[in-house]
Amino acid sequence: MTSTTQSPTKGIQLTEAALKQVLFLREKQGKDLCLRVGVRQGGCSGMSYMMDFQDPSQIRDDDEVYDYEGFQIACDRKSMLYLYGLVLDYSDAMIGGGFQFTNPNASQSCGCGKSFTV
Repeated sequence: MTSTTQSPTKGIQLTEAALKQVLFLREKQGKDLCLRVGVRQGGCSGMSYMMDFQDPSQIRDDDEVYDYEGFQIACDRKSMLYLYGLVLDYSDAMIGGGFQFTNPNASQSCGCGKSFTV
């Protein structure tokens, strides 16, 4: 795993590779967007990660918001109960590449790495 871009006191941490990739993807959208990260019921391990771009005007007052070099990540408080301490990494490897979630709250993760159990 590569180094994180900010201090470990943030509830959701990004590695330099993950930040670079989300900034690249945001640029392709052609708009100033933030990243919404959360969890939902489902997936092969019970809960699955979700993330998508959204307009910053959709950030709610009760969201946790983290700033990375002018790029914001928003997470609702209920999801933050399961995600606090999450490290989001990115790999461009041909096998097993993409975004990778390292969640200290997960007691078990599925093989695809996109769902977990607490």
